[in-house]
Formats: sequence, C-alpha cells, structure tokens
Amino acid sequence: MSTSKLSQSPNLRIAASVIGTIFLGFGIKFSLQPGSALGFFEFHTPALASDQKLAESFIVLYAVRDIFMGLAIYAATYFGDRRALGWILIAGSGVAFADGAVCKGQIGKGEWNHWGYAPMLSIVGTLLLGVLDKA
Repeated sequence: MSTSKLSQSPNLRIAASVIGTIFLGFGIKFSLQPGSALGFFEFHTPALASDQKLAESFIVLYAVRDIFMGLAIYAATYFGDRRALGWILIAGSGVAFADGAVCKGQIGKGEWNHWGYAPMLSIVGTLLLGVLDKA
C-alpha cells in the first residue's frame, strides 16, 4: 500500500507546467501580435485607427498579465511550495472566469473559450492543496 499523498504527485507539477506554458505562449503571441487577440476573443476589429490602437494597447496589457501568470506558475512549480502553486492556479481559474464574463457581456458569446479551462485550473490547484490526501 502506497503512503504517498496525491498532492505530492509529480504529475500535478507537470500539469501546472503545461498550464504555465499555455499562459506564457498566449502572452508572448498576443504581445507580439495584439490584433490577433481580438479575433481570439471574438471581438470585431475597430473601424477607426485610433480605436484599434487603443484596443491593441489593452491587449498588450492582457498579454503581460498572461506572461506574469505563466512565470508565476513556473516559479511556484520549480522553486515554491505546492500550496502556493495550488492557490495561484485557483486564482487563475478566477481570471478565466472573468475573461469569459467579459466576452459574454460584451459580445454575447465566447465565454466557454475561457470557462472551459477554469475547472481544470481549480481541480489541479485544489489537488495541490491536499484536499484529497489521506491522513
């Protein structure tokens, strides 16, 4: 009988690394190509050049947030405590929920592009917190 705890599983850290890589990848892509993010979020490209410039500036802010989230996940995965990593992932699910809510509120669709992965972040985060560990 194994006495290892689920929260100690290396598979959870691997899953977290994959999640961090996805955030980092989107952040890099959208910081280099902010116009492509509008389509990803199912927003229309603004007609006026000044509006498009403003929208792309906000996308760069979003991209930097994703880069930060990816690097925070990496740092907690490799150098930090599994509980800190768990809470970062749970917080990331809140970010995914908010992104989906903005899409739903602004354009009436696209929310499931974000809400679909929020539970995965919550599940991995919760497992890292040790909620299913046996005493």
